[in-house]
Amino acid sequence: MGKKEVIQIHIGQAGVQVGNACWELYCIEHGITSDGMLAYRDDSSCETFFSHTGAGKVVPRVIMVDLEPTPIDEIRTGAYRQLFRPASLLTGKEDAASNFARGYFGVGREMIDLTLDRIRLTVEECNCLQGFIIFRAFGGGTGSGFTALLLDGLSRDYGKLSKVEFAIYPAPKISPIIVEPYNAVMTTHACMNTEDVCFIFDNEALYDILARLLDVPRPTYTNLNRLIAQVVSCMTASLRFEGSLNVELVEFRTNLIPYPRIHFPLVTFAPFVPPSKSFYEAMTTQQLMMSCFEPANQMVKCDPRRGNYMACCLLFRGDVNPNDINSAINQIKAARSIRFVPWSPTGFKIGVNYQPPATVPGGDLAALERAVVMVSNSSAVRIAWERLCKKFSLMYAKRAFVHHFVGEGLEEGEFGNAIHNIKALSNDYKEIET
Repeated sequence: MGKKEVIQIHIGQAGVQVGNACWELYCIEHGITSDGMLAYRDDSSCETFFSHTGAGKVVPRVIMVDLEPTPIDEIRTGAYRQLFRPASLLTGKEDAASNFARGYFGVGREMIDLTLDRIRLTVEECNCLQGFIIFRAFGGGTGSGFTALLLDGLSRDYGKLSKVEFAIYPAPKISPIIVEPYNAVMTTHACMNTEDVCFIFDNEALYDILARLLDVPRPTYTNLNRLIAQVVSCMTASLRFEGSLNVELVEFRTNLIPYPRIHFPLVTFAPFVPPSKSFYEAMTTQQLMMSCFEPANQMVKCDPRRGNYMACCLLFRGDVNPNDINSAINQIKAARSIRFVPWSPTGFKIGVNYQPPATVPGGDLAALERAVVMVSNSSAVRIAWERLCKKFSLMYAKRAFVHHFVGEGLEEGEFGNAIHNIKALSNDYKEIET
């Protein structure tokens, strides 16, 4: 039985640049050179994410799409230009101008048929496709609008397959785009029923991790993207290498999502060790697990101690003893500091993957013997939704910038529908706590 394939779709500037970092790391992990040659001929672990060509090379199962060419042009001329098929890199001529409506109704409509066509050709190369992983930002015009349009198409054409997202969520304080709250609320509303699971990251949480824990004083987008790639790699390791938990994409949904709308799990990673400290910071399994419950290790700015957990998956990598994991869990349960909702008493699901984590040479993370990613569904994430609703409402009360969206084909009534839906989502999380 061969491995089931996954197709990755990177949308907009953020999605494409995170994609660049992810494929760089996947290649290191699977021993694949920048032009697609395999170091180990009999390695089948790469088949989930890569397909074999006739010339003894492998190519990523990927589609990268942006409504303007600059980010993808950097890949076309970059170090990995020979890795990707030119046909899987799709660019338009003008961007979505940070406007959801422009990505969904305007220029996005000109790219959608070509994109779905390329996806169909990539799907036809798979023997047993399990689904799609989508990377994008909520705040940009392409990431918000075009992704919503694409998910409509994917739901129509591949309704049974899993659709899992990694999305950059607007940060609480820093924002490069003033209408980010509009775009984020609109896209969350539009995609509520077309995506299965959405893991959210915010740039501020990532900046803080890099500055405080990894000694990077002025993080760049490359630093942020490589950090996201490290987390994504750990989360998808069991899809690629031999593992026991979340070995298929659909398991993220079955293990984490109790109700269809409650599909925004939190992600935590440990350990964050800079290369300068790697020699004397080998953490025990228990220390790793306790780090997962620290707000500082989380990819979104919200305090998990202010909510209850519904489900919790711990995905270990590297030199880990299952007995140590069990005793660490027993200690956490005995301490009673971590609260689960009453209808989910068992709580923890554990996965161990013995392939140690790989790192990018010269990167911000030390080479590690072991690491863990915790993905948890917690009612604390409503703090992030409440923050977003507040920002949206401050602008919308003055009808600021609304004409830009209406001018691109969005009906003004949709603003009210969208914010109502996100406030309802926040209340859904609140009800779970009681």
